[in-house]
Amino acid sequence: MESGERAASKTAGGGHPTMHSTRPNRAAKRSMAGAPGAGPTKRPAVRVRDPVATKQRILDAAKAEFARLGLSGARVDAIAARAKANKRMIYHYFGGKQDLFLAVLEAAYGDIRAAERKLDLEHLEPEEALRTLTVFTWKYYLKHPEFLTLVNSENLHKARHLKRSKVVGEMFTTLVGMVETILDRGVKKSVFRKGIDPVQLNITIAAIGYYYLTNRFTGSIIYDRDLMAPKALEQRLAFNVDTILRLVQA
Repeated sequence: MESGERAASKTAGGGHPTMHSTRPNRAAKRSMAGAPGAGPTKRPAVRVRDPVATKQRILDAAKAEFARLGLSGARVDAIAARAKANKRMIYHYFGGKQDLFLAVLEAAYGDIRAAERKLDLEHLEPEEALRTLTVFTWKYYLKHPEFLTLVNSENLHKARHLKRSKVVGEMFTTLVGMVETILDRGVKKSVFRKGIDPVQLNITIAAIGYYYLTNRFTGSIIYDRDLMAPKALEQRLAFNVDTILRLVQA
């Protein structure tokens, strides 16, 4: 009887005991994965391209590289690496290094013009409007030194990139119109004198801050004082405001 039971427990072919495993084999697993009610199958995540975000990263990276090394020193490879973007994307979106530099300049001028519009100068009294614009310009230069560096770089190239811009001229037309409106309101209230050129006034507001900051290193040596010390910056701002208001007063 014992020998018959042993024989019955053997397979017909090999004589080995039959093993009943509780683990499904790989084929069974694949079959179960596709079976109804087996749960969702995980798929690789698909990376969605965001062209707007990519272009902005490239612009930000290019601004940093151009401000640090200038147009000649900046490299497209370095810009692509900083932007975490494929170099081909720079050529796709901007056409090349020269066009990318123009895009950076336009964005830089656009940023300061947009910030000026937020000052809501048309609702301030004329004197307060000019004071606010002068203070804003000074503080913007301090907060965004890359703007001054980019402007310097473009001047070294005799504005050959800005000459091709279709938007920068319109930005400054708006700025000049804003300053002209402030002057006209001041004349009507008899607090500003007549005949002030809004272009000359705007250049002066920019120049009294621009020259000081772009020459801070040489100036600190020549005049034997730290031009960037907090107290020196406060004194300079007060001088700038007083200069502009005295220039226009009736």
